[in-house]
Amino acid sequence: MQRLLKEWGKDQVVNVGQRASLYRTIERLREAGLVAVRETGRDHQYPERTVYEITDDGRAAAHEWLMEMLATPKQDFPEFPAALAHLLMLTPEEMTEALDRRAAVLAGKLAALDSDLAAAAETGLPRITMIELEYVRAMMAAELDWVRSVTGEVRAGTLPPVSLEGLTSFMGDI
Repeated sequence: MQRLLKEWGKDQVVNVGQRASLYRTIERLREAGLVAVRETGRDHQYPERTVYEITDDGRAAAHEWLMEMLATPKQDFPEFPAALAHLLMLTPEEMTEALDRRAAVLAGKLAALDSDLAAAAETGLPRITMIELEYVRAMMAAELDWVRSVTGEVRAGTLPPVSLEGLTSFMGDI
């Protein structure tokens, strides 16, 4: 299951890096009656294989969850904005160095996503099967543009640095 999720590119939107957590998730779904064991089998070359199927309750729950996730924006708390909140701890040179490294990583990931999306398009699969990667790509491209604009401002001096001492003084005046 983990291998297939990775082959299908779903590891870009679902964390399947830990096999044990995938098994725990399946077990929790089974205990909740949302999936059931359809069959188990064993090929002499491989360990026992269990095939699961979604139950009627599982279908209903998945539908409800999907409708809620699509319709309701959720406040996520990613690490990057938290780090940005502490930029004052860095010199302008450190800011640009760190953000330039981030931009390079994002550019590499964008190139890989573009390659994955192009390969998927060549298979003839309907666009809907990879729509989540289009979204990931759009968000990543927007982040890359933003990071590059901020580093440009820091380099140009139009995003003037404020020292922690200056900020403390300012906050004391409020």
